Amino acid sequence: MQKIQTAPESLPPPKRRRLLPALAPVIIFVAVASLFLVALQKGDPTKIPSALIGRPAPIVDLPPVPGLTRAGVAVPGFATESLAQGKPTVVNFWASWCLPCVDEHPYLVELARRTGVALYGINNKDQPANAARFLSLHGNPYRAIGADTNGRAAIEWGVYGMPETFIVDGKGTVVFKHVGPITAQSLEQSVLPALAKASAAP
Repeated sequence: MQKIQTAPESLPPPKRRRLLPALAPVIIFVAVASLFLVALQKGDPTKIPSALIGRPAPIVDLPPVPGLTRAGVAVPGFATESLAQGKPTVVNFWASWCLPCVDEHPYLVELARRTGVALYGINNKDQPANAARFLSLHGNPYRAIGADTNGRAAIEWGVYGMPETFIVDGKGTVVFKHVGPITAQSLEQSVLPALAKASAAP
């Protein structure tokens, strides 16, 4: 019986064999990036944990925003010691160049109006004239505003991006962090309850 001769298994051309190892890193990168994007979409950025929770507020000593006034009086800067005066305070990182800050601002005004809480702003890497124009258009709910001209305060507070908001208890301990703009929903469901809890604490 004649043995059937089979053709040798075809191999990819030499060029194709050389391309496969070169493309491997790209394929791996795309796969990892896809997984990361899926995780981001499923997660809630407002629930990103903060290493500051339960710790003293970072030490800052911020000058006022140059030329910023309210009713003809210069708006002061502030230092961390202002956040430990026996009552809870709110610290909000913002900037005039931050579009989500525009959406958030009415809720900061409402927060200050409804609770009377001392609201401290940290103006991040902004031009003084732009910061003044922003507050002239949208209102100034802040008791004091520190100028974070080089972004150092944002680094000290572990800020991911503008805006971010912290609640500090009367002893100067950070007890709450909200990432991203405060909305009508988050104001009612997280910020106000966290502030009430901080106010009720001994």
